Amino acid sequence: MKKLVNILFENHLNLIVRKRFSLISSILVIVMFTFSQHTFAQTDEVDNDLDIENEQITEAIDSPFTISAHLKNMHTWHGFVVHPGAMIATSLEYNSKNKKFTFGFWGGASFSTIDVKNINTGENESAYYKEVSIYTKYRFSDKFFIEAVTHNNYTGVEERGDELSYWSYDKTQGYNFVDLNFGYNITPNTLLYLATIINGGSGDYEIQENGDLENSWTHYFEVSSKVWKNKDSSLSLFAGGAWSFITDKTFYTQGAGNIINVGATYNKQFEVLKHTVPVDVTLMWNPEQEKTVIQLDVTLF
Repeated sequence: MKKLVNILFENHLNLIVRKRFSLISSILVIVMFTFSQHTFAQTDEVDNDLDIENEQITEAIDSPFTISAHLKNMHTWHGFVVHPGAMIATSLEYNSKNKKFTFGFWGGASFSTIDVKNINTGENESAYYKEVSIYTKYRFSDKFFIEAVTHNNYTGVEERGDELSYWSYDKTQGYNFVDLNFGYNITPNTLLYLATIINGGSGDYEIQENGDLENSWTHYFEVSSKVWKNKDSSLSLFAGGAWSFITDKTFYTQGAGNIINVGATYNKQFEVLKHTVPVDVTLMWNPEQEKTVIQLDVTLF
């Protein structure tokens, strides 16, 4: 009898052990399956993220087109205050794969107006600053480049009573002209820049005694140099002057050649919502016009 009880007890114990082992095995299988699924899911997510990132990097590398936008409190150029009020500047450009050739469009539009006198009524009309210029550049090396720009600033053309024609280069109409420019970096931080306005245009002429209009072929030469730099800031100095070998009057001056653009530009990189936002502040003095201004330029992208 006792032996029978022991046999029954052992069978019952074995059954319990087998059931518990089966339960533990099932739990382990479920845990392992769940863990493996989670691991695979994480791996898939990482792979997907890597694929997306690689696609973005590849797209950024392969895309030959770039765009930009700048917000400015005013617009200056070669010692000129082109527009005295707030404006936005944008660009769309193409760059060759080797980065030597560039072709693009640059445009500006203002938030404020200037007064323009209508030639028919004699009354002042309000006009917004508007410009769409075309430029191209070729880099022969890291030091030397050549560029050509057709400037199309058609601010107030219609408001003053003229007929708007984007491709008109009539020098008496006063808003289209072309310049050919050369740049040479004598050091990594110092640039020599020569610009020549070709065959006059946009008021760049001198009236002769017989009434003929003689084009001036204005030249502009500028030296700019970065004189200080740290991790996220830099300071550059510049000085530029204008003259003409043909006429006394130039596009930039009323009389003979003169220094017209002296100043400094301070650049600082700001971190805004994990994005780097470059900001330039330029202090510019034009001795020819006795004018001093400070321009703020915020690069949006």
